[in-house]
Amino acid sequence: MELEAVLKAYRRTAPYYDAVFGVLLGPGRRRTVRLANRLQGRRLLEVGVGTGLSLARYRRDFSIVGIDVSEEMLSRAQERVAAKGLDNVEGLYNMDAENLDFADDSFDIVCAMYIASVVPHPARLLSELQRVCKPDGHILIVNHFAKPNGIRGFIEHRLAGQATRLGWHPDFALDPFLEPGSAEVVKSWEAPPLRLFTILQCRNGKLDAAATAAEAEPAPRRAAGMGR
Repeated sequence: MELEAVLKAYRRTAPYYDAVFGVLLGPGRRRTVRLANRLQGRRLLEVGVGTGLSLARYRRDFSIVGIDVSEEMLSRAQERVAAKGLDNVEGLYNMDAENLDFADDSFDIVCAMYIASVVPHPARLLSELQRVCKPDGHILIVNHFAKPNGIRGFIEHRLAGQATRLGWHPDFALDPFLEPGSAEVVKSWEAPPLRLFTILQCRNGKLDAAATAAEAEPAPRRAAGMGR
């Protein structure tokens, strides 16, 4: 999945994202936020904040930072923050999830909802989530992960060739995604609709730098500020 294809997909869906995907993905999003609200820590990063659907649901004592690669989606999140008076939102930034412009160990909790199968290089995404999360901090991921067998596996395999048009990878598998990193899955849950999505609660272990160095040559960091 190339970045331009991702941007094009979100540019196309931004006007109706809340009405369609906000409803479809709402159960997993709400459950993930409830989980985050029970965790220790004060500073939280939401990677792929989109239109900001989750922001008002977080604990008000959180200091929240959100990033998204889509300016169209992010502008709607900015409007939502202003309309709801969410003064615990520290900043919203136009930023590539694979090249986060934050220092190491910046956040107690990192949430990545529905983006792992969208980004061009999932291993790089996971590396960045772990880098900016404090050691033994919490990483929460909700995403669709493919089933290798059965009718669902057959459908996912058939749809794989349409990934660019769809804007995500239907055949995205869990084990290859987690393998390059050192995030320990503490718990997992299936999420609606139809148990198509999985919520992962991970503990942030230390990355093995030697294992991740060969993933891809570093891309330039993107940090066009849209903070408040």
